[in-house]
Amino acid sequence: MTWSIIARDNPTGQFGIAVATRFFAVGARVPHIAAGIGGIATQALVNPYYGIDGLKLLREGLGPREIVETLIAADAGHESRQLHVMDAGGRIAAYTGSQCVDWCGHIEGAGFSIAGNMLAGARVLDDTAKAYIANETLPFPQRLIAAMRAGEAAGGDKRGKQSAALLIYGEEVWSALDLRVDDHTDPLLELERLEQVSRELWVHFRKYLPSRKNPAGITDRETIDAGIEAALAGRK
Repeated sequence: MTWSIIARDNPTGQFGIAVATRFFAVGARVPHIAAGIGGIATQALVNPYYGIDGLKLLREGLGPREIVETLIAADAGHESRQLHVMDAGGRIAAYTGSQCVDWCGHIEGAGFSIAGNMLAGARVLDDTAKAYIANETLPFPQRLIAAMRAGEAAGGDKRGKQSAALLIYGEEVWSALDLRVDDHTDPLLELERLEQVSRELWVHFRKYLPSRKNPAGITDRETIDAGIEAALAGRK
């Protein structure tokens, strides 16, 4: 009932997942990322534990194929599930159960994996991939959204639109960007708008938050304000 892209941005090392569906609050259950390690998208008749347990297995060092096999072996309902996994080494594995609704399937390329079910056709994934490849010069969040917009233009979820999400992690264990459109007539367009809003303040502010390298972060408000002002001025 969904299609999603998992990708790793070579210039920054960030992992990102973008997803869209004709269902409520897709961002709450489908995308899962372990910073610097990998990402998992669990969809169709979603099993949330594929994401929860899958990240645990990624952190333990299992490869994507081992993770997929482990998860479906423990789930008697796996024929109704779909998932795909990508690790920091670029290895990818996917599974689409026999009871997933057509069109359903998976494709992959250098640094990305795309999977979907209940779609208008195979072209949804193909056009998502083509747009991701063609927009290499875009900033990572915008590149992911552009890819999803292309898939939507090819028909997207054959039932229509309702929710979309964008999740990105850098080197910290907290997300660099976590945008969710839970219920909207044009969720990817709204996701695109929210990403634009994130560049007004959040993307410049987040570097002052506590990190593993700087556990206290920056707390001096004048320093923060001046830094944000300079970053915004640099965009003009």
